[in-house]
Amino acid sequence: MSSPAKSSRRSPALFSLCLVAALFLNVSVTPVNAQQSSSSSSSSEPSDTPSKNAPSKPAPRIAQPEAGGSAITLETSEPLFYLAVALNVCGYDADLAASSPVRAKIRDEINTQVAASPAARTSRDALCSYVREHTLADGSLNLAQYVSLALYLSPPPELTPTVDQTELPPDSTQVVNILPLLRTFAEDIHLNAIWVEHRAEYDQLTARVHGPLTKMILNTNIYLRLPVSSYDGRRFLVLLEPMLAPSTSNARIYSNDYIVVASPAADPPAAVHMDDIRHIYLHYEIEPMVYARAQAMERLQPLLKAVQDAPLDYTYKTEIVPLLTECLIKAIETHTMDVGIPKPQKPGPAVKARADLERYDADMSAYEHQAEAVRRKAVDLAMRQGWVLVDYFYAQIGTMEKDSISLKDNMGQMVYGMDVDRERHKDQQIAFLPEGSHDVLRRATTQLTGLQLAEMKIFKGDLAGASEIANKILADPAGDHAQAHYVLARVNLMQRQPGAAIGDFQEVLDTSKNPRTLAWSHIYLGRLYDIMPDREKAVAEYQAALVVRDAQPDTRAAAEQGIKHPFVAPKAEHQTPDESDDAPLDPSGKAEKDAYRPPPPH
Repeated sequence: MSSPAKSSRRSPALFSLCLVAALFLNVSVTPVNAQQSSSSSSSSEPSDTPSKNAPSKPAPRIAQPEAGGSAITLETSEPLFYLAVALNVCGYDADLAASSPVRAKIRDEINTQVAASPAARTSRDALCSYVREHTLADGSLNLAQYVSLALYLSPPPELTPTVDQTELPPDSTQVVNILPLLRTFAEDIHLNAIWVEHRAEYDQLTARVHGPLTKMILNTNIYLRLPVSSYDGRRFLVLLEPMLAPSTSNARIYSNDYIVVASPAADPPAAVHMDDIRHIYLHYEIEPMVYARAQAMERLQPLLKAVQDAPLDYTYKTEIVPLLTECLIKAIETHTMDVGIPKPQKPGPAVKARADLERYDADMSAYEHQAEAVRRKAVDLAMRQGWVLVDYFYAQIGTMEKDSISLKDNMGQMVYGMDVDRERHKDQQIAFLPEGSHDVLRRATTQLTGLQLAEMKIFKGDLAGASEIANKILADPAGDHAQAHYVLARVNLMQRQPGAAIGDFQEVLDTSKNPRTLAWSHIYLGRLYDIMPDREKAVAEYQAALVVRDAQPDTRAAAEQGIKHPFVAPKAEHQTPDESDDAPLDPSGKAEKDAYRPPPPH
């Protein structure tokens, strides 16, 4: 579509750093919702490895989210179902008795199909021979490699990787050649028909998990005094697959996607490990706040020396940001854990006897003393497992509770106020256990490339690196020039170059076909014109954003708000010394995680 009357690309008056940062604020709330994966009916013969001569294009997001999906989603995945079926057919019986009844039903139906078809038995034998040859000694790692692969597959019947094989998670490349065998077996047993037949049961399980998941997210945000996330280019995704064992959850972070694969149990019906899901949700909420201050982490590097003998993964021994993040999360989980002690019931409003109220106060005091003793034991255990900052953050979170301060407002004080020498000395006295804790999280070690890497560099504050990548894309005749200009436009905003930003946004409007990128380019231009001020041009941009019809609610809310009221940048508050250098997405210190960064176009 054409843009409104183009403005001059000459730089207007300089904007203050706070005003520029405020252009990124996005305040809408996106609720948890259930989304469905789609199935393709194409019958063309697929290829497992994309052609190296094909034009380069941005990689689709994992799990194939629908356009317009929200920041927090609960979904099912047909590619994951297909791979889970393959494992079940080939001897994966873990927690079968405890699984949701639909797992046994599907297994029985597949066995019936195999018994009736010689072709199905042949393709099953070939499939299971491959699975046996690629079995890992560690059961959790064995399952994880197939889960990783499923997250990067197109819907059946194609079942092909959505990225180049070099961009797949490393563990998934070990089993990528299962796909031709899986496609043949799925066709022989009419697996798509089985999937369709049981979709209603999958939907029922999703509906039953939806309520507890929503409650967990709301309670977590209430405790941390944070708003529920609006869409900012990152997603928190829960995938349900009842064909897997309900006793374990499989979680990982791929680029900007925080994913938990869970399987509902039979008793209690549809129960999942909500603690595991909450752990990843805390990563989703907290990591942007930590990364916004990543440049301040240099002074914390000495703390890594104390954990070299701890039973931690290599990442936590060599990188301070992951270690700090995990310790903070464990401190929050300890404060909110179930201590296993019944809490005294507060007398109802009809009870006015002083003796009853005094008895309740005494009971509460005893409860708090016992609960704190349980929590302190958990803190001590975490410290001996190598999470050396849990004790520090546990005290900080306790102060935050008493003062009714949000985690976002308190994050700067926790990071900048840490006495590094004191913590290092204390950590050196810890006698570490020989084995550490089990962590549900697995991070992808695949190397991000292209515009995905540029997005991550913006997220972490490496504006020079993001610009370099975007300019290389522009130099490539086959590159995604529209998205590269979008990267440069946001970099220019954060570097206080609004004139250059306007030029890049106009290039986006001239060349992009992505509705979300177009809509937000109009909105940012509208906010720029409001600040200049040029209200007439600003309103035209907001109206153009609505015409684009991006499906997500935050876009409409931002555009309609801009039409009703001129955009006014908020004043900086609670800024700690040098924090502007450590929070490039929000120099005012108010929106580390609200800065909008849309995903690459599909």
